Amino acid sequence: MRSTSPTAAPHHPDPSLPDRQHPRIGRRWLAAAAAALLLAGAAVALRPPVDAEATAPGYGQDDLRRDTDAIRALGVTGVQARVTTGPGRDLVATSGVAEAGTDRPVPRDGYFRMASTGKALVATVVLRLVDEGRLALDDTVDRRLPGLVDGNGNDGRRITIRQLLQHTSGIHDDDLPGFTTPQEYDERRYDTYTPQQIVALAMRHRPDFPPGTGWRYSNTGYALLDMIIEKVTDRPWHQEVEDLVLKPLGMDHTYLPGSTPTLRRPHADGYQVFPSGERVDVTEVILPDPGGYVSTTADVNRFFQALLGGELLPRARLAEMRDTVPVSEEIQAFWPHGRYGLGLVGRPLSCGGGYWSHEGGDGGYITLNGATDDGSRTVTVSMSTALNDSPDSALRQERAASDLVDHALCDTPGNGQDT
Repeated sequence: MRSTSPTAAPHHPDPSLPDRQHPRIGRRWLAAAAAALLLAGAAVALRPPVDAEATAPGYGQDDLRRDTDAIRALGVTGVQARVTTGPGRDLVATSGVAEAGTDRPVPRDGYFRMASTGKALVATVVLRLVDEGRLALDDTVDRRLPGLVDGNGNDGRRITIRQLLQHTSGIHDDDLPGFTTPQEYDERRYDTYTPQQIVALAMRHRPDFPPGTGWRYSNTGYALLDMIIEKVTDRPWHQEVEDLVLKPLGMDHTYLPGSTPTLRRPHADGYQVFPSGERVDVTEVILPDPGGYVSTTADVNRFFQALLGGELLPRARLAEMRDTVPVSEEIQAFWPHGRYGLGLVGRPLSCGGGYWSHEGGDGGYITLNGATDDGSRTVTVSMSTALNDSPDSALRQERAASDLVDHALCDTPGNGQDT
């Protein structure tokens, strides 16, 4: 990936918010956005054909269609969602359009930027290295990257790999230029940023809290994890993701675009609604890694199915991944009773029990996903508009998508209500 000076980098307006607003590894839209867009048509498809057992008496085609329509009704240009319950049992629904002002349908399995969902890929690789004895979760950052985390009260000798994974390191994310205004997007969308630059900018700030004493979403922590993977393996971090996760699972539609700002086809265009109410096509952009991954609903479902089903990690390592801590009060508004593990988010289900996920948002694409505890039922919903004109709009979008995930995993019919 081409790099520029540290002044040319994407931005996050509120460091406490995860993955939603503008290009950066992970925390984006949970603050400001929205406009009421009037969008045409909704389409639903089944791929492959779903048998009677898969559709009745629980959550089925009509329910998924109602839930995607409810999201579109908030002003989201296009929505695609997939529910996977086993071989030959995918429910797929789309709503809205792939391009504003047209009647072009949303692709049933279109590409989208998965943003911070990529953190779960990185965390899986780290846990594999731990299982191989090449890393330990209680290794300090300084042991693996001597002298890199230092200055202004930052001390890599006190921060562990576990704390990087669970966002308890206290490392402050620098507020970088990105999607604050349409003009800023236009000027900065091709900026690239190396992990070293991300860390250097973070070191200009004092920590948010002493390591292990609080929780705050930190993209910088995952930039450090990328560098640690490379130091331990002597290979590019994304090659480890490719060899340990993507290839074994047949995730052929998940890729890093690098310095290419466009997406493979088919895809719905990504939009952002700015605080001014202006909707802008932000599809074309270069995002920092590991948030740069592009994927599909089928691939994301396959990943969570395999991860929670025990295909990628031994039972003991998966248990460590699911050992959670409370998230910050701000994030509780978006993830009620949610907790964060090692690259995984645990959230409760309305029907009892809970599910595992890692949402993401960048370049206009907002993605929520979820898997049951054993990975037997998975769901991914990708929205091609980030509603960012107000916190209320962002919250309504989050809740509507969360409702879809909850209905699908509980196997209960959706009500299609605007939340």
